[in-house]
Amino acid sequence: MNQVSLIGRLTRDPELKYIPHSGTAVATFTLAVDKGLSKDKRQEMESKNQPTADFIRIVVWNKQAENCANFLVKGRLVGISGRIQSGSFDDKDGKRVFTTDVVAQQVSFLEWGDKADSGSSMNDYDMDGFHPTDERDIPF
Repeated sequence: MNQVSLIGRLTRDPELKYIPHSGTAVATFTLAVDKGLSKDKRQEMESKNQPTADFIRIVVWNKQAENCANFLVKGRLVGISGRIQSGSFDDKDGKRVFTTDVVAQQVSFLEWGDKADSGSSMNDYDMDGFHPTDERDIPF
């Protein structure tokens, strides 16, 4: 079984591209996922200038990729469920580079807000069936 669930914060804004000829949207971003360290261990690692989070590359496809690009910004908290994918390619110097990504099948926006640079609201975009819920409408 290849299944992963993560909660973390974006380290940069999503980068949206379209595949030539097919026009398929693909977005990538990096998620900082806290290692869940004890307070003492965290302080120890920070004092040694060691990371207290894992930085995981996320790949999102199709309409969900466009939604991520439209609504997510650096620092935003998201939940990801998907699968791990590994691969490799030869860089410009002919050196083999190995990659490990999480291909997101679901992205849950855990914090909301307008993108600072766009001034757009959620109502300006087609969220493909998503409608925010007013907390007063939740039955529990």
